[in-house]
Amino acid sequence: MVRDIAVKTPQPICHQTLVDELNRRIINELQEGFPISDYPYAEIAEKLATTETELLQRLSRLLDSGLLTRFGPMFHAEQLGGALALCAMQVPEAHFESVANQVNQFSQVAHNYEREHRLNMWFVLATETQDELQDTLVAIEEKTGYRVYNMPKLEEFYVGLRFRV
Repeated sequence: MVRDIAVKTPQPICHQTLVDELNRRIINELQEGFPISDYPYAEIAEKLATTETELLQRLSRLLDSGLLTRFGPMFHAEQLGGALALCAMQVPEAHFESVANQVNQFSQVAHNYEREHRLNMWFVLATETQDELQDTLVAIEEKTGYRVYNMPKLEEFYVGLRFRV
């Protein structure tokens, strides 16, 4: 079992009503890339035979509903001088939710998940510097009272994962 424990809670909108043909095409198209131009949304809208306004409204609704949890660029933090770490913690089930809330209060934390494993809380830290990464690891340990295991990336692989809708 993997349970996403991110802070944002989706609005109670029926996802079935959001997955019409145009939204399917929008989701599929945006997974293929995003144009770098003065009017990228207009370019995508034209390709999808809709308007820029309609595209932006639909994208906003998909994000607000929680059907899409994120739309934005992927950066290589290390190449920009920043640091990334995959982290894990061993948290007793009785304290899991409160520790998750404490961890999620750090702006550097993303992708916080519960896993069925001795190390049951996993999250990503993204910081502007390596020093900030180390400071954040220490601060999380001090705030929660639990050890944070830093799992540094040794090698990176590009998977190119796409979810056709």
